[in-house]
Amino acid sequence: MTEPAAAPDPARTAPEPARTGDRWREVLVRGGLLLLGVLHLSWGVPAVLVPRWFFDSFPGFGLAWTAGYPPYNAHLMTDVGAAFLTLGVLLLAAAWLDDRRVTAVVITGLLVFGTVHLVFHLVQVGTLSSADLLASRGTLLLGVLVPGALVVLDRQRRA
Repeated sequence: MTEPAAAPDPARTAPEPARTGDRWREVLVRGGLLLLGVLHLSWGVPAVLVPRWFFDSFPGFGLAWTAGYPPYNAHLMTDVGAAFLTLGVLLLAAAWLDDRRVTAVVITGLLVFGTVHLVFHLVQVGTLSSADLLASRGTLLLGVLVPGALVVLDRQRRA
């Protein structure tokens, strides 16, 4: 008779490799947090340092969406820049820490900001042309959908 195989030694058993789907979710969530963080910093720095330029030329590429909501106000533009800087720092911290609770709080804050911003621009038209208005609203909608997708991906990877 043959002897039954010995049970594997738990101390020597290698940990299970991460599932491929979980690894991709981690890359997407942390990459998304990094990208959004850098993007918000790239908006916040000029809005704080050169608020008039930011007002006259945001988002760039020959467009001037912020200027479509006159009048210019240096205090308001600096405050907007401070909000963007704050969100950028928090998003980068969430990517660095990779903690479920931190990520949830930061993305929830970004969703609140993005939703309020979108609703304002759905109600207010400013002086934008139809094409610029549509493009700006589409971009603002992405500002809600992308963080929402990150919430879903992060919950799935940690489930």
